[in-house]
Amino acid sequence: MDSTYQPEIIEARAQQYWESSQTFRVSEDDSREKYYCLSMFPYPSGRLHMGHVRNYTIGDVITRYQRMLGRNVLQPMGWDAFGLPAENAAIQNQVPPAKWTYENIGYMRKQLRQLGFGYDWERELATCDPEYYRWEQWFFTRLFEQGMVYKKTAVVNWDPVDQTVLANEQVIDGRGWRSGAPVERREIPQWFLKITDYAEELLADLDTLEGWPEQVRTMQRNWIGRSEGIEMQFGIEGRDDTLPIYTTRPDTVMGVTFVAVAPEHPLAAEAAKTNPELQGFIDECRNMRVAEADMATMEKKGVDTGLRAVHPISGAFVPVWAANFVLMEYGHGAVMAVPAHDQRDYEFARQQGIEIRQVVYPSSDEQVADMEKAAFVEKGVLRDSGEFSGLTSEQAFDAIGDWLEQAGKGSRQVNYRLRDWGVSRQRYWGCPIPIINCPGCGAVPVPEADLPVVLPTDVTVDATGSPLKKLAAFIETDCPLCQGKAERETDTFDTFFESSWYFARYACADQHNAMVDERANYWMPVDQYIGGIEHAVLHLLYARFFNKLMRDAGLLVNDEPFTCLLTQGMVLKDGAKMSKSKGNTVDPQGLIDRYGADTVRLFTMQAAPPEQSLEWSDSAVEGAYRFLKRLWARVYEHVSGGEVPALDRGALSDTRKKLRFSVHRTIAKVSDDIGRRFTFNNVVSANMELLNDLNKFTDTSEQGRAVLQEALEAVVLMLSPIIPHICHTLWQELGHTEAIVDCRWPECDRDALIQASVPLVIQVNGKVRGRVDAPANAAQEELKELVLNEPNVKKHIQDKPVKKFIVVPGKLVNVVV
Repeated sequence: MDSTYQPEIIEARAQQYWESSQTFRVSEDDSREKYYCLSMFPYPSGRLHMGHVRNYTIGDVITRYQRMLGRNVLQPMGWDAFGLPAENAAIQNQVPPAKWTYENIGYMRKQLRQLGFGYDWERELATCDPEYYRWEQWFFTRLFEQGMVYKKTAVVNWDPVDQTVLANEQVIDGRGWRSGAPVERREIPQWFLKITDYAEELLADLDTLEGWPEQVRTMQRNWIGRSEGIEMQFGIEGRDDTLPIYTTRPDTVMGVTFVAVAPEHPLAAEAAKTNPELQGFIDECRNMRVAEADMATMEKKGVDTGLRAVHPISGAFVPVWAANFVLMEYGHGAVMAVPAHDQRDYEFARQQGIEIRQVVYPSSDEQVADMEKAAFVEKGVLRDSGEFSGLTSEQAFDAIGDWLEQAGKGSRQVNYRLRDWGVSRQRYWGCPIPIINCPGCGAVPVPEADLPVVLPTDVTVDATGSPLKKLAAFIETDCPLCQGKAERETDTFDTFFESSWYFARYACADQHNAMVDERANYWMPVDQYIGGIEHAVLHLLYARFFNKLMRDAGLLVNDEPFTCLLTQGMVLKDGAKMSKSKGNTVDPQGLIDRYGADTVRLFTMQAAPPEQSLEWSDSAVEGAYRFLKRLWARVYEHVSGGEVPALDRGALSDTRKKLRFSVHRTIAKVSDDIGRRFTFNNVVSANMELLNDLNKFTDTSEQGRAVLQEALEAVVLMLSPIIPHICHTLWQELGHTEAIVDCRWPECDRDALIQASVPLVIQVNGKVRGRVDAPANAAQEELKELVLNEPNVKKHIQDKPVKKFIVVPGKLVNVVV
């Protein structure tokens, strides 16, 4: 064994062994319990960053630990390869997106291998591969035939920099989630998936996801936004049609003093033909901030349309305003406004001089209603509400609902905040939507025999939009139904489409004749999924939806794709998230080249629990490297002493028993830390403490060396999921022929935890005055005699009478005098 730790040599040797032995290649095995561990796959941006390293190290640690428990473990890797960055790079570097993407994949794959991650590379996939996306095209055509897909002209979020539509979830604080540009409102024909058909199931099944962080489940519940309310019809003065609105507070309906519609509402557009002020307002709102989260804080603006709505109960006329705080995509794009009982309506009414009519009053002294200061938004008791006066808000909900239903002016409804998923994107680098637009037949799905619709890769991308829209060879085709001239759809799928089912494809990535096969039902659901909290609503909701679509199509049997979810924290430097724009990034490759992969892995696991943010520290990286050198040196010193006899548990001195106690206590603690709690930082610190104990152990007798052998083996086994390369070599040097990656997790010897004596701290009036080793089963009087005769304790007690003798078993004794 070399006397010095040389990571570049031992890491290359370990990686060569894993690759030649196909260590991490797995297949279905009904005789063993399966375990599917998956980290969210990366976008091939060019180089791994520290966030990648942390995320994938967490997954690898869990995978290797589960393997040591004897489970049949799958950990695959692939590439979320479509997306805007490739187009932007193509424009900047004058290189086709496909070439840029595949070159990045090659480099990043090499980095992942250098870090020693135990992936089954036979299952590798890239979403830009036609062999992958042909199956989502096939599935889309099936959904089209089932009526789960539709196209409509919709008001959308338009990113003027990325030149594409964004889903509501992709608008963050009024800006595009990638470009950061202020989002505009436009009307564009879009393809939608009916995710709202699954709203109730998506909501209800959150209760089954007990292995998910409650924060994520709450975020999804809020996004789905189930509410029970009344849909009622307001008349429109001088017209036969009506204006439908939905409210969860029908108890306030008698306080309606105006109706507000979205600027894009047909009524507003019609009124604007003769109202220049209104038309100017509508034009202004096309560039408004659109995220719903902005509604509460943005300036409320509006214009009276000149129309008047007819109250469904009282028959009173109320003005119809076009207002920027009403979104067309929610409900019917119209709301009944009750300024006395809605703070947003209150602020707008005060600004515009609209009447504020209170109809709900406090039902207890604890509630306060002051219309001069704010709206009264709590539930209470109705007044000035005609036949409904005197009812509580809860009673009024039913009474008003009954009245409206009997009058044919309303009905009870369950509504959802969730909108259908708009999957069209006006970009090039994505999966082509498999639809042919025929002048006579309309939208026709591409026949299965003609799939995949392959994205042309020999193109020039510039800032003027998707090259597909200019590519006659791609666009021009024949209609599959009438054989007449037709055109291909030039929009591509939202890239979340690809990431919504990749986890199932990993199970059978070599299947060329089906989207998935029976192997998916062996591996699914994913037992442990790992990724950032930023995907709580976007990717995780879409993936759950897609899983249910595939289940209902007979492709999968599981209801949910991910049994457990771990959301890792960010990597920070100087208190801020690492980013190129801030100039505070750390290149993992430089660290690997300087210290080795194990040092990088050790630091990322040691610095913080996985769900918390990790603060970068150069000195902590150095500390991790020094620890690996100390571990190497201790094993070297031990094996240099020659062969080690078998451990004889009946021939152990107290010092040897004490070390065995430390070893097996650490095994017991670390097994819980790594297996249940995922506190990998505690796994590292506990083994660092144990190594300190080993370095203090000086018994070089045969049984002393036998105890040390057991201890070193335990440390190496416990750390092998975190620092697998050095442990691979150290295990061999400790005399084993079987690779450590195939070994079982160490078991705690409960007998070793039975102590003949325990060290106790002695306090006198709360201050430490001594220490003593006491028999583990010492009686109170025996312990008292032992403590009071300790020389330093006697010195501080002197002749003072003992008032109390307090014992904290196994820890300390406090003598009160």
